[in-house]
Amino acid sequence: MVTQPKFHIDSLESFKGSERGASAWQQVTQAQIEDFADCTGDHQWIHVDAARAEKESPFGTTIAHGYLVLSLLGKFMQEIDVFPAGVSQVLNYGFEKVRFLTPVKPGDRVRARIAIRDVQDKGGGRKIESLHCTIDVEGQDTPAVVADVLVMLVSS
Repeated sequence: MVTQPKFHIDSLESFKGSERGASAWQQVTQAQIEDFADCTGDHQWIHVDAARAEKESPFGTTIAHGYLVLSLLGKFMQEIDVFPAGVSQVLNYGFEKVRFLTPVKPGDRVRARIAIRDVQDKGGGRKIESLHCTIDVEGQDTPAVVADVLVMLVSS
């Protein structure tokens, strides 16, 4: 029997290329879309004007901001166990690539699937974990978002 290494900061490299799992489905509501518009100041009609979107949008309804859907990754990352034991801090480091492929409509349910792409040792107990994240829309063949995310892990 082959024993798998423990998911720990010291063995993180051995998990490169592995998918860590999928989150639970989460519904995106029009109320969330409007709250996000208020927080960001992005009140573009395609997000917040249901009557106009029904008439003029190619989607026949409002759609969520791409950045709203992308922002759900913070929650999904915590849910999926992508941060190994032995870490005292997790810091956003950046994105290598983000693509918005399918719009998310009010009432749609989304979830993330996350795999570890790469790990770079930065010294001083710090590692950059590169994550390949896919945000699916339930019932759609094409994902809403595909993103390569970088997080800084600091050893405890």
